[in-house]
Amino acid sequence: MAVGPAFDEIMGTAGSRQPRAALAALGDWLDTTDSAELRRRQQSAEATFRQLGITFAVYGDEDASERIIPFDIVPRVFLKDEWDRLSEGLVQRVEAINLFLDDIYGERKILKEGILPNDLIFGNAQFRPEIAGMRPPHGIWAHICGIDLVRTGPDDFFVLEDNARTPSGVSYMLENREAMLRLCPELFRQFRVAAVDSYPDRLLQTMKSVAPEHTGNNPVCVVLTPGHYNSAYYEHSFLADSMGVELVEAADLIVDDDIVWMRTIAGRVKVDVIYRRIDDDFLDPLVFRPDSALGVRGLIAAYAAGNVAIINAPGNGIADDKAIYSYMPEIVRYYTGADAKLPNVQTFRCREPEALQYTLDHLEELVVKLVDGSGGYGMLVGPTASKDEIANFRAALVAEPQRYIAQPTLALSTVPTLVEQGLAPRHVDFRPFVLTGSKGIQVVPGGLTRVALREGSLVVNSSQGGGTKDSFVLMDNGPSQSQAQS
Repeated sequence: MAVGPAFDEIMGTAGSRQPRAALAALGDWLDTTDSAELRRRQQSAEATFRQLGITFAVYGDEDASERIIPFDIVPRVFLKDEWDRLSEGLVQRVEAINLFLDDIYGERKILKEGILPNDLIFGNAQFRPEIAGMRPPHGIWAHICGIDLVRTGPDDFFVLEDNARTPSGVSYMLENREAMLRLCPELFRQFRVAAVDSYPDRLLQTMKSVAPEHTGNNPVCVVLTPGHYNSAYYEHSFLADSMGVELVEAADLIVDDDIVWMRTIAGRVKVDVIYRRIDDDFLDPLVFRPDSALGVRGLIAAYAAGNVAIINAPGNGIADDKAIYSYMPEIVRYYTGADAKLPNVQTFRCREPEALQYTLDHLEELVVKLVDGSGGYGMLVGPTASKDEIANFRAALVAEPQRYIAQPTLALSTVPTLVEQGLAPRHVDFRPFVLTGSKGIQVVPGGLTRVALREGSLVVNSSQGGGTKDSFVLMDNGPSQSQAQS
């Protein structure tokens, strides 16, 4: 069920038949292109994705290897002034995340000054004491961030969560755009849409910029994958291929005298930068899980010696934690000296007795999440939950309140979406990608829009039946007859 009237990003107010003035051309396109033609184009895109092997695995699902994330043909659109405001807030937030990580693994001033409680850090499973005192090259910890946003009105954007470990989804951003350029070129004649196809180049520039300072002019970069059984393997191989760098697994790397080498048929090659798509637990069996077959023995020693950059830096999971998220307004203010330009969703920390009691008293109205949860798992959406689900969550909250946060159930914005009955509003969220290198922070002018395909659903995660849309960032605030941008 929807919660209150939702703002429709194309049509404006819920139920309106007239699109927002700046998007009138998109409204005309929807009116003049019949549903059968839209469906034909959408099916063509999904067939291409299947041929390319863009699949998403849901662990424990026997059909995981056959599944693609559904694609919707109707784009989501950001006007230029909307995007400019979002970009300012994203740059500020990512700057604060990097300063926070540098501090808690270094001097810990934010703890000494009582801004955060000590146990929030030291009692957190995502805090890695093994790397305390280490500092990544150029002092950058979160090189690639995916900041999940939701919208509730024309000017109301909120951060839902921060992804600073190994944020995924960029391959869908790029492939969705390729599909739209091929299938709906008329939209790119109507609107000046900022390009996203430069992302691999931007990422490679970011990687090279954070290579250890003693590295030569052409640092060797690789993408480290856990292998083809991983649910995001397509993205790993896609990015490596797009950047023109090697895709490697643990067996391809060896550490000798605190230097990382890649085995090749021509002999060893020194590696300077590793974009790892492996969680901390499995990164180095000498430091983290000793039973890991996915990691590289000695990698953390090479990192500590300053001989290799790891993107994103080990230990970043603490910035993903939803209990830490609840303190982000204070964190942003502490490190930047200004209030957060992008606010959080109101959050109740169930570790605090008053917040726990409020949550228990209002479970039917709230969204409750595990602080270390992801993918839509371990979550209660109170207004749509059954009595049994609410009872189970109540028991879990009472038993381990520190593991949960709670938030109001927001009326997420909607975008017209092609469903069986035709076009209908469906709720969306948004993950823009922010790159931080030694030369500064840049926000990619696009991102991953996820859409809840079930009517009334607020859960957009692909593992829970959600789909994706292309995300248009306009280079001005209205339609144009200029040449299309790719």
